[in-house]
Amino acid sequence: MTTTAAPADARVLGLAHYAARGVLEHVLARHGVTFTQQIALRTAVTAEGPLTPDELVARIGATLKTVPADAHAALDALRARELLLADGPHLLPTEAGSALLATVTAETAPLSARIWGDIPADDLAAAGRVLALVTERADRELAALAATTAGR
Repeated sequence: MTTTAAPADARVLGLAHYAARGVLEHVLARHGVTFTQQIALRTAVTAEGPLTPDELVARIGATLKTVPADAHAALDALRARELLLADGPHLLPTEAGSALLATVTAETAPLSARIWGDIPADDLAAAGRVLALVTERADRELAALAATTAGR
């Protein structure tokens, strides 16, 4: 299936994001995990060292641009399912948490391959550069908006 290329804009970006996220959320739902919980678990599993709940909340917030309460709720749900556990001041992924993330990754790999697989490398590189620039600019605008709101 070939689609007519529309110029990249916020709408096109959003449609692509939500289509891809919908695929992932379908897989996650089979395991009773939300998108935010998966991001939280992936953050804990891939961290270079143990993280405190506050560090995890900050990283989740930076990734998803979410409020701390949503990140805390995701961590609480993962702890309740024993996918993360407290070890002193840190939250660590359990064996079950790491296994769940590996399972989700394995289940989404063939789907991702079908979605991304035949896109030419030059197109992916160009898209990556544009999306990195959009992310940088949007993060800057979000920081300015947050500073304005905090100053009220």
